[in-house]
Amino acid sequence: MAGINPDAWSSAQKAHASLRITGVSLDSRAIHPGDLYLALPGARSHGASFAAAAIASGAVAIMTDDAGTLLMGESPAVPVLTLADARAVAGKLAARVYGTAGASASTHHLDLFGLTGTNGKTTTTYFLNSLLQALGHGTGLIGTIEILAGEEAIPSKLTTPESTDVHALLALMAEKGLSAASMEVSSHALAFGRVDGVVFDVAGFTNLTQDHLDLHGGMEGYFDTKAALFTPEHARHAVITVDDHWGQRMAAASTLPTVTLATNLDVTSAADWQVRDVRRDGVGSRFTLVGPDGAVLDVHTGLPGGFNVSNAALALLMVTTQLLAKPADDGSGVEGSQRLQGTGDSSSAQDHAVLRRLQEVLDSHDPFTVEVPGRMQLIGTAPVAVVDFAHNPDALARALDAVRPDTPGARVIAVFGATGERDVTKRPIMGAVVAQGADVVIITDDDPHDEDPAAIRAGVLAGAYEAQQSGGLQRVIEEIGPRAEAIARAVEIARAQDVILVAGRGHEVYQEVKGVNISLDDRVELRAALVAHGFPLTGASKIESPTND
Repeated sequence: MAGINPDAWSSAQKAHASLRITGVSLDSRAIHPGDLYLALPGARSHGASFAAAAIASGAVAIMTDDAGTLLMGESPAVPVLTLADARAVAGKLAARVYGTAGASASTHHLDLFGLTGTNGKTTTTYFLNSLLQALGHGTGLIGTIEILAGEEAIPSKLTTPESTDVHALLALMAEKGLSAASMEVSSHALAFGRVDGVVFDVAGFTNLTQDHLDLHGGMEGYFDTKAALFTPEHARHAVITVDDHWGQRMAAASTLPTVTLATNLDVTSAADWQVRDVRRDGVGSRFTLVGPDGAVLDVHTGLPGGFNVSNAALALLMVTTQLLAKPADDGSGVEGSQRLQGTGDSSSAQDHAVLRRLQEVLDSHDPFTVEVPGRMQLIGTAPVAVVDFAHNPDALARALDAVRPDTPGARVIAVFGATGERDVTKRPIMGAVVAQGADVVIITDDDPHDEDPAAIRAGVLAGAYEAQQSGGLQRVIEEIGPRAEAIARAVEIARAQDVILVAGRGHEVYQEVKGVNISLDDRVELRAALVAHGFPLTGASKIESPTND
């Protein structure tokens, strides 16, 4: 097995030749009979401390590191394999056990799509899921909001689960007969090996803006972590948005057959595919996606904002890439990605048939008009009331721009607060962004974690007041700590023609304060406040919590 000391693994196999492992887990509480327990170091304790509980639940073997072996002391009642860096092989081991090695070793192949970037991952995976379903696929999804295995929805705790869970989910999807799956791939997932052993058919890149610098130390480290996805170890093809220098650098760094996409009309680019002729259509947009040798696709999304044009274009091009890459083994010697880049025979009847099929589906199913919980989610209509996950400067600026009303005299009322124990340098930046983009600014709490909420608010407020002063702005700026009260205040002062944007938490239904999860759903609070003032509502999301009791 790649990455595992061959001698150690061979010895373990010989010593326990009859041992049958049917599952793998890093969580002793999730062990089932027949599982291998990976006793690895965690943030607060070492997994070896829970080895006895894992064995009691049916673990038939344990893999750990040197520290774990010392913690367990006397030999447990099951075989133990000790490796210097057990975490480094966890993903590959899970892939072997679940039959998902290389993402295609199972008896039923899944077309796998992986999304990375700072903003847009969640919406783009939902767009992918919707388009693939329209094309007739049974689909799965692994992401921030939920995990979907066909129609079965499971709330998600991490953007990308641990590697053992990822492979178990892919195996489950294959067993259910699904044929495609989309996955968000966060920088944490890449840094901590959560997608080790997974090879995506197509990996996509949205953008790179300031976020998670507390983990990566700076933008260069953040970029390098993301770039790891665009290597043969993790993917077969790449589609990279090249709207700025980070995207252009990512395309240059990619060691995969790479298709480039330009969605920013202000950027002159030699991208393979480009977004053209964007026009407003209700709250959404229509646009044209133009490719090599005259390839054209007409696209609509019902979600607001130019960033959703980018998300829709990326989702469409990732599916297009996969469909056009499949006939690559037709004996022509021309890779699908070469045809997408205009360097091969793009005039083939097969390629034209793929594009015609895609256009038919775009016209008949409108796959990019789909609700994404907590992502530009419309809660009320007069005033327009929106909940969005925007929690970094770029996403916040884009969200504020997207909701800016055309009605003369209409105001944008923004409710926002930064997260505790995260990159403190972006707090005043986001405060400035809100002051620049909203008419009324209400600074509140997000997830303070173990940090003083007042200190977090002070950092955001400092940026808002500085922007107010330096820009000669006439904003109303208020500070209301309790988030539910801040949302209620926004609705209290709103008029029917205004827009309310509650940003930062999106789909989240708990607020963490000093280790305690307190029920809090921005959508529920916003609905309640709108009802109290007699304002009209939209329908509730299936993921939205029904109560905050």
